[in-house]
Amino acid sequence: MFVFEKPTDEAIERFLDAQTDAPFSYHGIGTTADEPAIPPGYLIDRYRVRLGSGEATYQRARAAVRAWKMFDIPWLRLHRDDTPIEPGRTVAIVPEHFGFYSLNASRIVYTFDEETAAGQRFGFAYGTLAAHAETGEERFEVSWDAADDSVWYRILAFSRPAHPLAVLGFPVARLFQKRFGADSQSAMVRAVV
Repeated sequence: MFVFEKPTDEAIERFLDAQTDAPFSYHGIGTTADEPAIPPGYLIDRYRVRLGSGEATYQRARAAVRAWKMFDIPWLRLHRDDTPIEPGRTVAIVPEHFGFYSLNASRIVYTFDEETAAGQRFGFAYGTLAAHAETGEERFEVSWDAADDSVWYRILAFSRPAHPLAVLGFPVARLFQKRFGADSQSAMVRAVV
């Protein structure tokens, strides 16, 4: 939903309440967990930044993801930033676009907190609901690599425009997606380092 005034907390709450039973708006729910399974026809974005090294850095990175610090971006607001990282939880992403705003609903699809052959990783993915300008899924992950002690923040997303304005303004929508990827990496660096 696009609006020309900055939405109030109450307006965002009403928007989120209306999404309680809304279905996901895309096929391939959960496929960011297995990248080759991502359905065809979507754009895929990958971002990665090194946050440092060692267990202390990894624990700070985990805490930053739990606190949604990857959304500490001046032109974007995450509503319900105290939402627990649990499947089924819904949040609103409210970016400002050249003087107007969009309300976008996403729901957590899955979480992970595991040891792997490569080290440890923690994170989650959320997927878009019908009330989102795009359609697709995005995974946020921090990992600690056992081989070299490095700690990384990664985003994997697949999407395509859903709202007619996002289709019409596709180049601008892509610009905002890429800007989010870069700004999210910077936010995590600030939160962890």
